[in-house]
Amino acid sequence: MDNPLSIQATTPIQKRALSYSQTLQKLFNEIMSTKQPADRILAQYFRENKKHGSKDRKIIRETLFALFRWWGWLKKIDEQESNDLNWYLQLGLSGLFESHPWKDLISAWLHFAQLDIAASSTLSPFLLIDAETNLSTPINLQTNKGKLQLLETITSLNFQLTDLVPSWFKEVDVFQEDNISPLIEALSSRPPIWGRVQHLSTDKALKQLHQAGIEASSNTAFEDSIHLGNKNINLNGLPLYNQGQLEIQDLGSQVIGHICAPKPHENWWDACSGAGGKSLQLRSLMLRQDPKSTGKIIASDIRNKALEELNKRAKRAKFKGIKTLPWKNDALPVSSKHFDGVLVDSPCSCIGTWRRNPDLRWISDISAVLDKAPLQLDILSRSAQAVKLGGKLVYATCSLSSIENEEVVNAFLQAHPEFSLDTLIHPFTGKQHAMLTIWPFEANSDGMFVARMTRDLI
Repeated sequence: MDNPLSIQATTPIQKRALSYSQTLQKLFNEIMSTKQPADRILAQYFRENKKHGSKDRKIIRETLFALFRWWGWLKKIDEQESNDLNWYLQLGLSGLFESHPWKDLISAWLHFAQLDIAASSTLSPFLLIDAETNLSTPINLQTNKGKLQLLETITSLNFQLTDLVPSWFKEVDVFQEDNISPLIEALSSRPPIWGRVQHLSTDKALKQLHQAGIEASSNTAFEDSIHLGNKNINLNGLPLYNQGQLEIQDLGSQVIGHICAPKPHENWWDACSGAGGKSLQLRSLMLRQDPKSTGKIIASDIRNKALEELNKRAKRAKFKGIKTLPWKNDALPVSSKHFDGVLVDSPCSCIGTWRRNPDLRWISDISAVLDKAPLQLDILSRSAQAVKLGGKLVYATCSLSSIENEEVVNAFLQAHPEFSLDTLIHPFTGKQHAMLTIWPFEANSDGMFVARMTRDLI
Protein backbone atom coordinates (compact mmCIF):
# COMPACT_ATOMS: atom_id res chain seq x y z
CA MET A 1 0.00 0.00 0.00
CA ASP A 2 1.40 3.42 -0.93
CA ASN A 3 1.65 6.25 1.57
CA PRO A 4 -1.29 8.66 1.34
CA LEU A 5 -0.90 11.91 -0.52
CA SER A 6 -0.11 15.02 1.42
CA ILE A 7 -3.67 15.91 2.37
CA GLN A 8 -4.58 19.48 3.24
CA ALA A 9 -6.38 19.26 6.58
CA THR A 10 -8.03 22.62 7.22
CA THR A 11 -10.27 21.93 10.20
CA PRO A 12 -9.51 20.47 13.63
CA ILE A 13 -11.48 17.32 12.89
CA GLN A 14 -9.69 16.85 9.55
CA LYS A 15 -6.35 17.19 11.33
CA ARG A 16 -7.44 14.52 13.83
CA ALA A 17 -8.66 12.27 11.01
CA LEU A 18 -5.34 12.67 9.21
CA SER A 19 -3.37 11.81 12.34
CA TYR A 20 -5.48 8.71 12.98
CA SER A 21 -5.15 7.62 9.36
CA GLN A 22 -1.35 7.75 9.55
CA THR A 23 -1.28 5.74 12.78
CA LEU A 24 -3.71 3.17 11.42
CA GLN A 25 -1.78 2.74 8.19
CA LYS A 26 1.46 2.21 10.11
CA LEU A 27 -0.17 -0.44 12.32
CA PHE A 28 -1.98 -2.14 9.43
CA ASN A 29 1.18 -2.37 7.32
CA GLU A 30 3.20 -3.68 10.25
CA ILE A 31 0.68 -6.45 10.94
CA MET A 32 0.49 -7.47 7.29
CA SER A 33 4.27 -7.43 6.79
CA THR A 34 5.30 -9.16 10.03
CA LYS A 35 2.34 -11.58 10.15
CA GLN A 36 2.14 -10.89 13.87
CA PRO A 37 -1.33 -10.88 15.51
CA ALA A 38 -3.01 -7.49 15.62
CA ASP A 39 -3.57 -7.70 19.39
CA ARG A 40 0.16 -8.11 19.95
CA ILE A 41 1.13 -5.24 17.63
CA LEU A 42 -1.51 -2.97 19.18
CA ALA A 43 -0.49 -3.75 22.74
CA GLN A 44 3.13 -2.94 21.93
CA TYR A 45 2.14 0.28 20.18
CA PHE A 46 0.04 1.50 23.12
CA ARG A 47 2.84 0.65 25.57
CA GLU A 48 5.22 2.79 23.56
CA ASN A 49 2.74 5.65 22.97
CA LYS A 50 1.27 6.71 26.29
CA LYS A 51 -0.13 9.89 24.73
CA HIS A 52 -3.27 8.05 23.61
CA GLY A 53 -6.21 8.26 25.98
CA SER A 54 -9.01 5.72 26.23
CA LYS A 55 -11.00 7.40 23.44
CA ASP A 56 -8.01 7.38 21.09
CA ARG A 57 -7.28 3.72 21.86
CA LYS A 58 -10.89 2.78 21.16
CA ILE A 59 -10.97 4.59 17.81
CA ILE A 60 -7.65 3.08 16.71
CA ARG A 61 -8.47 -0.44 17.87
CA GLU A 62 -12.01 -0.64 16.51
CA THR A 63 -11.12 0.96 13.17
CA LEU A 64 -8.14 -1.37 12.75
CA PHE A 65 -10.21 -4.48 13.41
CA ALA A 66 -12.97 -3.19 11.13
CA LEU A 67 -10.43 -2.87 8.33
CA PHE A 68 -9.43 -6.51 8.75
CA ARG A 69 -13.04 -7.65 9.07
CA TRP A 70 -13.95 -6.15 5.69
CA TRP A 71 -10.53 -6.34 4.02
CA GLY A 72 -11.66 -9.00 1.58
CA TRP A 73 -13.84 -6.34 -0.01
CA LEU A 74 -11.80 -3.24 0.74
CA LYS A 75 -8.61 -4.57 -0.84
CA LYS A 76 -10.40 -4.92 -4.19
CA ILE A 77 -10.51 -1.13 -4.33
CA ASP A 78 -6.71 -1.22 -4.70
CA GLU A 79 -6.97 -3.95 -7.33
CA GLN A 80 -9.15 -1.72 -9.51
CA GLU A 81 -6.82 1.27 -9.46
CA SER A 82 -4.01 1.67 -6.96
CA ASN A 83 -3.79 5.27 -5.85
CA ASP A 84 -2.96 7.15 -2.67
CA LEU A 85 -6.55 8.11 -1.90
CA ASN A 86 -7.77 4.52 -1.53
CA TRP A 87 -6.60 4.28 2.07
CA TYR A 88 -8.97 7.05 3.14
CA LEU A 89 -11.83 5.41 1.28
CA GLN A 90 -11.06 2.10 2.98
CA LEU A 91 -11.02 3.78 6.39
CA GLY A 92 -14.28 5.59 5.74
CA LEU A 93 -16.09 2.54 4.42
CA SER A 94 -14.96 0.36 7.31
CA GLY A 95 -16.40 2.94 9.69
CA LEU A 96 -19.68 3.08 7.79
CA PHE A 97 -19.94 -0.70 7.67
CA GLU A 98 -19.60 -0.98 11.45
CA SER A 99 -21.70 2.10 12.30
CA HIS A 100 -18.87 3.59 14.33
CA PRO A 101 -20.00 6.61 16.37
CA TRP A 102 -17.07 8.85 15.26
CA LYS A 103 -19.02 10.03 12.23
CA ASP A 104 -17.06 13.29 11.92
CA LEU A 105 -13.86 11.28 11.39
CA ILE A 106 -15.57 8.99 8.90
CA SER A 107 -16.83 12.00 6.93
CA ALA A 108 -13.33 13.51 6.94
CA TRP A 109 -11.77 10.28 5.62
CA LEU A 110 -14.37 10.08 2.86
CA HIS A 111 -13.73 13.74 2.06
CA PHE A 112 -9.99 13.01 1.74
CA ALA A 113 -10.93 10.21 -0.65
CA GLN A 114 -12.85 12.77 -2.73
CA LEU A 115 -16.12 11.03 -1.91
CA ASP A 116 -18.21 13.68 -0.26
CA ILE A 117 -20.96 11.62 1.31
CA ALA A 118 -21.83 12.37 4.88
CA ALA A 119 -21.74 9.77 7.61
CA SER A 120 -25.20 10.78 8.78
CA SER A 121 -26.43 10.31 12.33
CA THR A 122 -28.82 7.64 11.12
CA LEU A 123 -26.97 4.98 9.16
CA SER A 124 -29.99 2.77 8.44
CA PRO A 125 -31.00 3.58 5.81
CA PHE A 126 -27.88 5.35 4.62
CA LEU A 127 -28.59 7.93 1.93
CA LEU A 128 -26.14 7.93 -0.97
CA ILE A 129 -26.57 11.28 -2.73
CA ASP A 130 -25.57 11.73 -6.35
CA ALA A 131 -23.59 15.00 -6.62
CA GLU A 132 -24.82 15.72 -10.15
CA THR A 133 -28.55 14.93 -9.83
CA ASN A 134 -28.86 15.49 -6.07
CA LEU A 135 -30.99 12.34 -5.97
CA SER A 136 -30.60 10.07 -2.94
CA THR A 137 -30.49 6.28 -2.84
CA PRO A 138 -31.40 4.65 0.50
CA ILE A 139 -29.01 1.83 1.44
CA ASN A 140 -29.33 -0.34 4.54
CA LEU A 141 -25.77 -0.69 5.78
CA GLN A 142 -26.88 -2.99 8.60
CA THR A 143 -26.93 -5.85 6.07
CA ASN A 144 -24.14 -7.25 3.93
CA LYS A 145 -26.43 -6.81 0.94
CA GLY A 146 -26.53 -3.08 1.63
CA LYS A 147 -22.77 -2.91 2.07
CA LEU A 148 -22.32 -4.64 -1.26
CA GLN A 149 -24.74 -2.21 -2.88
CA LEU A 150 -22.73 0.77 -1.61
CA LEU A 151 -19.42 -0.75 -2.71
CA GLU A 152 -20.63 -1.57 -6.18
CA THR A 153 -22.22 1.87 -6.57
CA ILE A 154 -19.08 3.83 -5.77
CA THR A 155 -16.51 1.50 -7.40
CA SER A 156 -18.32 -0.19 -10.33
CA LEU A 157 -16.67 -3.47 -9.23
CA ASN A 158 -18.28 -6.83 -8.55
CA PHE A 159 -18.08 -8.18 -5.00
CA GLN A 160 -19.00 -11.59 -3.58
CA LEU A 161 -19.72 -12.65 -0.02
CA THR A 162 -16.93 -15.23 -0.30
CA ASP A 163 -14.41 -12.40 -0.89
CA LEU A 164 -14.53 -11.89 2.90
CA VAL A 165 -12.49 -15.07 3.48
CA PRO A 166 -9.17 -15.90 1.79
CA SER A 167 -9.26 -17.81 -1.49
CA TRP A 168 -7.66 -20.91 0.06
CA PHE A 169 -10.51 -21.22 2.56
CA LYS A 170 -12.54 -23.42 0.22
CA GLU A 171 -9.62 -25.86 -0.04
CA VAL A 172 -9.53 -26.85 3.66
CA ASP A 173 -12.93 -28.53 3.87
CA VAL A 174 -14.88 -26.02 5.94
CA PHE A 175 -17.81 -25.05 3.74
CA GLN A 176 -20.85 -27.27 3.68
CA GLU A 177 -23.68 -26.87 1.21
CA ASP A 178 -25.95 -25.05 3.65
CA ASN A 179 -23.47 -23.12 5.78
CA ILE A 180 -21.52 -20.85 3.42
CA SER A 181 -23.64 -17.71 3.79
CA PRO A 182 -24.42 -17.96 7.51
CA LEU A 183 -20.80 -18.79 8.33
CA ILE A 184 -19.38 -15.80 6.47
CA GLU A 185 -22.13 -13.55 7.84
CA ALA A 186 -21.18 -14.65 11.36
CA LEU A 187 -17.45 -14.21 10.76
CA SER A 188 -18.16 -10.69 9.49
CA SER A 189 -20.09 -9.60 12.58
CA ARG A 190 -18.66 -8.18 15.76
CA PRO A 191 -18.07 -10.85 18.40
CA PRO A 192 -19.99 -10.88 21.68
CA ILE A 193 -18.47 -11.13 25.13
CA TRP A 194 -19.35 -14.30 27.03
CA GLY A 195 -18.61 -15.01 30.65
CA ARG A 196 -18.98 -17.79 33.15
CA VAL A 197 -20.16 -17.40 36.76
CA GLN A 198 -18.25 -19.03 39.62
CA HIS A 199 -19.13 -19.35 43.33
CA LEU A 200 -22.55 -17.68 43.06
CA SER A 201 -25.83 -17.96 41.19
CA THR A 202 -26.31 -16.47 37.75
CA ASP A 203 -29.26 -14.40 39.02
CA LYS A 204 -27.08 -12.71 41.65
CA ALA A 205 -24.37 -12.08 39.10
CA LEU A 206 -26.85 -10.55 36.66
CA LYS A 207 -28.22 -8.26 39.36
CA GLN A 208 -24.75 -6.92 40.15
CA LEU A 209 -23.91 -6.48 36.47
CA HIS A 210 -27.14 -4.61 35.79
CA GLN A 211 -26.38 -2.31 38.73
CA ALA A 212 -23.01 -1.64 37.08
CA GLY A 213 -24.79 -0.62 33.87
CA ILE A 214 -23.89 -3.77 31.90
CA GLU A 215 -26.68 -5.29 29.80
CA ALA A 216 -25.94 -8.88 30.74
CA SER A 217 -28.26 -11.83 30.19
CA SER A 218 -28.30 -15.55 30.94
CA ASN A 219 -28.04 -18.42 28.47
CA THR A 220 -30.51 -21.28 28.41
CA ALA A 221 -27.97 -23.94 27.45
CA PHE A 222 -25.70 -23.61 30.49
CA GLU A 223 -26.78 -22.34 33.90
CA ASP A 224 -23.40 -20.74 34.63
CA SER A 225 -23.08 -18.96 31.27
CA ILE A 226 -23.65 -15.24 30.92
CA HIS A 227 -23.82 -12.92 27.91
CA LEU A 228 -22.12 -9.55 28.42
CA GLY A 229 -23.08 -7.82 25.16
CA ASN A 230 -20.70 -6.59 22.44
CA LYS A 231 -19.20 -3.51 24.05
CA ASN A 232 -15.76 -3.48 25.64
CA ILE A 233 -15.84 -3.83 29.41
CA ASN A 234 -13.35 -2.59 31.99
CA LEU A 235 -13.00 -5.89 33.81
CA ASN A 236 -10.74 -4.44 36.50
CA GLY A 237 -13.61 -2.16 37.49
CA LEU A 238 -15.95 -5.10 38.14
CA PRO A 239 -15.98 -6.52 41.69
CA LEU A 240 -17.37 -9.79 40.30
CA TYR A 241 -14.25 -10.22 38.19
CA ASN A 242 -11.78 -9.06 40.82
CA GLN A 243 -13.29 -11.47 43.33
CA GLY A 244 -13.03 -14.42 40.96
CA GLN A 245 -16.78 -14.78 40.52
CA LEU A 246 -16.73 -14.03 36.79
CA GLU A 247 -14.44 -15.46 34.13
CA ILE A 248 -14.45 -14.34 30.49
CA GLN A 249 -14.85 -17.41 28.28
CA ASP A 250 -16.52 -17.68 24.90
CA LEU A 251 -19.70 -19.74 24.76
CA GLY A 252 -18.23 -22.09 22.17
CA SER A 253 -15.29 -22.73 24.47
CA GLN A 254 -17.66 -23.39 27.36
CA VAL A 255 -19.17 -26.26 25.38
CA ILE A 256 -15.92 -28.19 25.79
CA GLY A 257 -16.08 -28.24 29.59
CA HIS A 258 -19.67 -29.44 29.51
CA ILE A 259 -18.74 -32.23 27.10
CA CYS A 260 -15.98 -33.24 29.54
CA ALA A 261 -18.64 -33.31 32.29
CA PRO A 262 -16.21 -33.93 35.16
CA LYS A 263 -17.59 -35.50 38.34
CA PRO A 264 -16.75 -33.93 41.73
CA HIS A 265 -14.34 -36.70 42.77
CA GLU A 266 -12.51 -37.16 39.46
CA ASN A 267 -8.96 -36.35 38.46
CA TRP A 268 -8.55 -34.55 35.13
CA TRP A 269 -5.54 -33.54 33.08
CA ASP A 270 -5.76 -30.49 30.83
CA ALA A 271 -2.89 -31.41 28.52
CA CYS A 272 -2.77 -28.15 26.49
CA SER A 273 -4.12 -25.72 29.05
CA GLY A 274 -2.77 -22.41 27.83
CA ALA A 275 -3.78 -19.76 30.36
CA GLY A 276 -6.26 -22.16 31.86
CA GLY A 277 -9.76 -21.09 30.87
CA LYS A 278 -10.94 -24.69 30.55
CA SER A 279 -9.01 -25.86 33.63
CA LEU A 280 -10.89 -23.26 35.66
CA GLN A 281 -14.16 -24.31 34.05
CA LEU A 282 -13.58 -27.99 34.88
CA ARG A 283 -12.91 -27.13 38.52
CA SER A 284 -15.93 -24.83 38.66
CA LEU A 285 -18.17 -27.57 37.26
CA MET A 286 -16.94 -29.95 39.94
CA LEU A 287 -17.65 -27.44 42.70
CA ARG A 288 -21.09 -26.57 41.37
CA GLN A 289 -22.02 -30.23 41.82
CA ASP A 290 -20.39 -30.52 45.26
CA PRO A 291 -18.82 -27.59 47.16
CA LYS A 292 -16.70 -30.18 49.02
CA SER A 293 -15.38 -31.67 45.78
CA THR A 294 -12.20 -33.69 46.19
CA GLY A 295 -11.47 -33.71 42.46
CA LYS A 296 -8.20 -32.36 41.08
CA ILE A 297 -7.04 -30.73 37.86
CA ILE A 298 -3.50 -30.95 36.49
CA ALA A 299 -2.82 -28.29 33.83
CA SER A 300 0.11 -28.59 31.44
CA ASP A 301 1.51 -26.46 28.65
CA ILE A 302 4.89 -25.87 26.99
CA ARG A 303 4.67 -22.16 27.86
CA ASN A 304 5.56 -21.28 31.44
CA LYS A 305 4.08 -17.79 31.15
CA ALA A 306 0.69 -19.27 30.28
CA LEU A 307 0.83 -21.49 33.34
CA GLU A 308 1.80 -18.50 35.49
CA GLU A 309 -1.32 -16.72 34.24
CA LEU A 310 -3.40 -19.81 35.07
CA ASN A 311 -2.07 -19.77 38.63
CA LYS A 312 -3.03 -16.09 38.97
CA ARG A 313 -6.53 -16.79 37.73
CA ALA A 314 -6.95 -19.80 40.02
CA LYS A 315 -5.80 -17.71 42.97
CA ARG A 316 -8.24 -14.94 42.07
CA ALA A 317 -11.03 -17.53 41.86
CA LYS A 318 -9.95 -19.02 45.21
CA PHE A 319 -9.78 -22.44 43.56
CA LYS A 320 -7.90 -25.20 45.29
CA GLY A 321 -7.28 -28.48 43.52
CA ILE A 322 -5.57 -27.04 40.42
CA LYS A 323 -1.88 -27.78 39.90
CA THR A 324 0.38 -26.87 36.96
CA LEU A 325 2.99 -29.17 35.44
CA PRO A 326 4.74 -27.97 32.26
CA TRP A 327 5.69 -30.14 29.32
CA LYS A 328 9.50 -30.21 29.41
CA ASN A 329 10.03 -32.67 26.55
CA ASP A 330 8.12 -35.36 24.68
CA ALA A 331 7.73 -37.45 27.83
CA LEU A 332 4.44 -37.20 29.71
CA PRO A 333 4.61 -34.71 32.57
CA VAL A 334 2.02 -36.85 34.41
CA SER A 335 1.52 -40.52 35.25
CA SER A 336 0.19 -42.87 32.59
CA LYS A 337 -3.25 -44.49 32.94
CA HIS A 338 -3.97 -42.27 35.94
CA PHE A 339 -6.73 -39.85 34.99
CA ASP A 340 -10.51 -40.16 34.85
CA GLY A 341 -10.40 -37.64 32.04
CA VAL A 342 -7.86 -36.02 29.74
CA LEU A 343 -8.64 -32.90 27.73
CA VAL A 344 -6.53 -32.17 24.65
CA ASP A 345 -7.44 -28.66 23.47
CA SER A 346 -4.96 -28.87 20.64
CA PRO A 347 -3.00 -26.10 18.90
CA CYS A 348 -4.74 -25.37 15.60
CA SER A 349 -5.30 -22.84 12.83
CA CYS A 350 -7.87 -20.97 14.98
CA ILE A 351 -10.29 -20.54 12.06
CA GLY A 352 -13.16 -20.65 14.54
CA THR A 353 -11.87 -17.44 16.17
CA TRP A 354 -11.63 -15.42 12.95
CA ARG A 355 -14.66 -13.44 14.03
CA ARG A 356 -12.77 -12.33 17.14
CA ASN A 357 -9.41 -12.08 15.35
CA PRO A 358 -10.20 -10.97 11.78
CA ASP A 359 -6.54 -10.21 11.07
CA LEU A 360 -5.80 -13.96 11.12
CA ARG A 361 -7.71 -14.34 7.84
CA TRP A 362 -5.14 -12.24 6.01
CA ILE A 363 -1.87 -12.98 7.83
CA SER A 364 -2.40 -16.78 7.70
CA ASP A 365 -2.08 -19.02 4.67
CA ILE A 366 -3.22 -22.55 3.92
CA SER A 367 -0.23 -24.01 5.78
CA ALA A 368 -1.89 -22.85 9.01
CA VAL A 369 -4.31 -25.74 8.47
CA LEU A 370 -2.29 -28.29 6.50
CA ASP A 371 0.76 -28.24 8.78
CA LYS A 372 -1.11 -28.85 12.03
CA ALA A 373 -2.58 -32.36 11.70
CA PRO A 374 0.65 -34.35 12.33
CA LEU A 375 1.33 -32.34 15.49
CA GLN A 376 -2.27 -32.67 16.64
CA LEU A 377 -2.26 -36.43 16.17
CA ASP A 378 1.05 -36.71 18.01
CA ILE A 379 -0.18 -34.67 21.00
CA LEU A 380 -3.45 -36.62 21.13
CA SER A 381 -1.67 -39.98 20.94
CA ARG A 382 0.83 -39.14 23.66
CA SER A 383 -1.77 -37.56 25.94
CA ALA A 384 -4.05 -40.59 25.58
CA GLN A 385 -1.50 -42.61 27.55
CA ALA A 386 -2.64 -40.79 30.70
CA VAL A 387 -6.26 -42.00 30.44
CA LYS A 388 -7.07 -44.82 32.83
CA LEU A 389 -9.27 -47.78 31.88
CA GLY A 390 -12.83 -46.58 31.50
CA GLY A 391 -11.64 -42.96 31.43
CA LYS A 392 -12.52 -40.18 28.98
CA LEU A 393 -10.35 -38.59 26.30
CA VAL A 394 -11.64 -35.29 24.89
CA TYR A 395 -10.11 -33.76 21.75
CA ALA A 396 -10.99 -30.15 20.94
CA THR A 397 -9.87 -27.38 18.59
CA CYS A 398 -11.09 -23.92 17.67
CA SER A 399 -10.75 -24.87 14.01
CA LEU A 400 -13.61 -25.54 11.60
CA SER A 401 -11.60 -27.64 9.15
CA SER A 402 -12.16 -31.40 9.07
CA ILE A 403 -8.43 -31.76 8.31
CA GLU A 404 -7.69 -30.69 11.88
CA ASN A 405 -10.77 -32.24 13.40
CA GLU A 406 -12.53 -35.38 12.14
CA GLU A 407 -9.52 -36.60 10.18
CA VAL A 408 -7.27 -36.39 13.25
CA VAL A 409 -9.77 -38.22 15.45
CA ASN A 410 -10.33 -40.94 12.85
CA ALA A 411 -6.57 -41.43 12.42
CA PHE A 412 -6.19 -41.71 16.20
CA LEU A 413 -9.02 -44.25 16.52
CA GLN A 414 -7.58 -46.36 13.72
CA ALA A 415 -4.26 -46.54 15.56
CA HIS A 416 -5.83 -46.94 19.02
CA PRO A 417 -8.72 -49.44 18.88
CA GLU A 418 -8.87 -49.42 22.69
CA PHE A 419 -10.72 -46.09 22.43
CA SER A 420 -14.26 -45.69 21.13
CA LEU A 421 -16.31 -42.59 20.29
CA ASP A 422 -19.09 -41.40 22.59
CA THR A 423 -22.30 -39.99 21.12
CA LEU A 424 -22.64 -36.27 21.87
CA ILE A 425 -25.73 -34.07 22.11
CA HIS A 426 -25.42 -30.66 20.50
CA PRO A 427 -26.19 -28.20 23.34
CA PHE A 428 -27.90 -25.70 21.04
CA THR A 429 -29.80 -27.97 18.64
CA GLY A 430 -30.37 -31.12 20.69
CA LYS A 431 -29.21 -33.31 17.79
CA GLN A 432 -26.93 -36.32 18.24
CA HIS A 433 -23.42 -36.32 16.77
CA ALA A 434 -20.49 -38.70 16.75
CA MET A 435 -18.24 -35.61 16.64
CA LEU A 436 -19.50 -32.12 17.31
CA THR A 437 -18.82 -28.83 15.51
CA ILE A 438 -20.17 -25.63 17.03
CA TRP A 439 -20.66 -23.16 14.19
CA PRO A 440 -20.45 -19.43 15.01
CA PHE A 441 -23.93 -18.80 13.63
CA GLU A 442 -25.57 -21.42 15.86
CA ALA A 443 -25.05 -19.71 19.19
CA ASN A 444 -23.42 -16.32 18.52
CA SER A 445 -20.05 -17.71 19.55
CA ASP A 446 -16.63 -18.74 18.30
CA GLY A 447 -16.43 -21.92 16.24
CA MET A 448 -15.30 -25.05 18.08
CA PHE A 449 -14.87 -28.78 17.47
CA VAL A 450 -15.00 -31.53 20.08
CA ALA A 451 -14.98 -35.33 20.17
CA ARG A 452 -15.14 -37.49 23.30
CA MET A 453 -13.74 -41.01 23.50
CA THR A 454 -13.76 -43.70 26.19
CA ARG A 455 -10.90 -46.07 26.91
CA ASP A 456 -12.28 -49.62 27.01
CA LEU A 457 -12.12 -51.44 30.35
CA ILE A 458 -10.55 -54.47 28.72
